[in-house]
Amino acid sequence: MEREDILKSAIAGDINAFQTLYAGFQSQLKSYLYRLLTSRDDVEDLTHDTFIKAFSGIATFNQESSLKTWVFRIATNLAYDHLRKQKRWQPDAQDRAADLAISSEEIRQVFWRVHDNSPAGAYEMKEHIDYCFTCISKTLPIENQVALILKNMYDFQVKEIALILEKTEGVVKHLLNDARSTMTDIFEHRCALINQEGVCHQCSHINEIFNPKQNQQEALMKLELVKGSGKYDREQLFALRMVLVKAIDPLHASGTDLHEEMMNCLKTAIGEKKDFFERKHDQA
Repeated sequence: MEREDILKSAIAGDINAFQTLYAGFQSQLKSYLYRLLTSRDDVEDLTHDTFIKAFSGIATFNQESSLKTWVFRIATNLAYDHLRKQKRWQPDAQDRAADLAISSEEIRQVFWRVHDNSPAGAYEMKEHIDYCFTCISKTLPIENQVALILKNMYDFQVKEIALILEKTEGVVKHLLNDARSTMTDIFEHRCALINQEGVCHQCSHINEIFNPKQNQQEALMKLELVKGSGKYDREQLFALRMVLVKAIDPLHASGTDLHEEMMNCLKTAIGEKKDFFERKHDQA
């Protein structure tokens, strides 16, 4: 069956046809939601809610955009409702997480167990840069964060982002410029991978824990971001970061379980989560 015929069937209420189309971008949708929500449980919940809400309202889909854009708009609104209850993260959130981990032998032991036993517990420098991008993007206002991620990570056009955010294209361009400027500033002052001060404290500390020391410089030099740091300006370096981050699926990378625990530690450190071990006790 041709795609247009499948879409017609979906709009007519055929749930199997809708599922076929939805499956084509579901992986991207989940990855996108994770970058906004930073919780795999919340991603599963909102992905399910998005499917239900989209299919329930499919008769209102007027095809002014692609179905993917229309569904991302629904998911974004659901995520916005979820996130508006939370405070924006501060640039020092990862420092506070590192301080908590250093002060807690129990938390460090969790990191070690995941690293040693989980098939997705590896530590790789490029994945940690992706993790840092996700954390730092949480310092942006939600609309700026959404615009940046949709444009840089998932190749949405400005006109599509305008439909998703229900803004004019001019406003979206302004959101993008502000987001890139803020992210570039934060990366320049916090991530020392690309300046004379050497590797940032967090990358260095974690890499030394989970990888042999002698492999650290070798791992760094494999990254185009580091190799090009002497010849690019800060905007070009930000663009290199985006290329690296775009290539990583934060939900299916080799270190995603380790980063999940690091994220739990961070949320505990900033007060977004009451107890690092709360989720584990609930599952026990």
